[in-house]
Amino acid sequence: MTPRHPTKGQELSTDTTDTGFWQDVLTRLRGWRTVDIVVAAVIGVAIGVVFWLWNIVWTVTTPLFVGFPPGQAVVYGMWLISGVLGGLVIRRPGAALLTSIAAASVSAVLGTQWGIMVILDGTLQGILPELVFLAFGYRRWGMGVAVLAAAVAGISPAIRDNITYNVAWPLEFKLAYGLIVIASAAVIAGVGARLITTALARTGALAPFPSAKG
Repeated sequence: MTPRHPTKGQELSTDTTDTGFWQDVLTRLRGWRTVDIVVAAVIGVAIGVVFWLWNIVWTVTTPLFVGFPPGQAVVYGMWLISGVLGGLVIRRPGAALLTSIAAASVSAVLGTQWGIMVILDGTLQGILPELVFLAFGYRRWGMGVAVLAAAVAGISPAIRDNITYNVAWPLEFKLAYGLIVIASAAVIAGVGARLITTALARTGALAPFPSAKG
């Protein structure tokens, strides 16, 4: 049987579609305004303070999970909310990464038991949801996309923490930790960020953004 190949017209159609996708993304990237940068910074600073407080929550709750250390990851999702929320609110390429780095930097300045490494974590945890938003062309912002973006962000600590901090744990503990981190990210950072965006939209605070529609 002779294999079928796309015709010249079909190839052109595919190329045009791909080109249109990237042109749209680049147009959105060039469309950054002063208000976008300011709000990204504000979100980053506000959540950075929350991160600092969450560091205390993590320390205080550690003894509760002495019998099953991976269980503490149920509260991890809060540390992944900045990139998802920034992306949902600002809806421009780079917003998730910018807000995540800003939040991590504020947390580092305020003081954290993980030191300067939180900025690396913030960078990784901003890039991953950014890739999810990119995959949807920065056009879809519903609950499903928010949860997916947050869950994907959770892959970073699920792997890095096990390599860096949980080296002595048995394999089943490491696997449990990774799964719980991703689940916590999906619920706290994904669902949480989507609900916060909707709540802010209802107050009129997001009037300068497309997210004002909810």
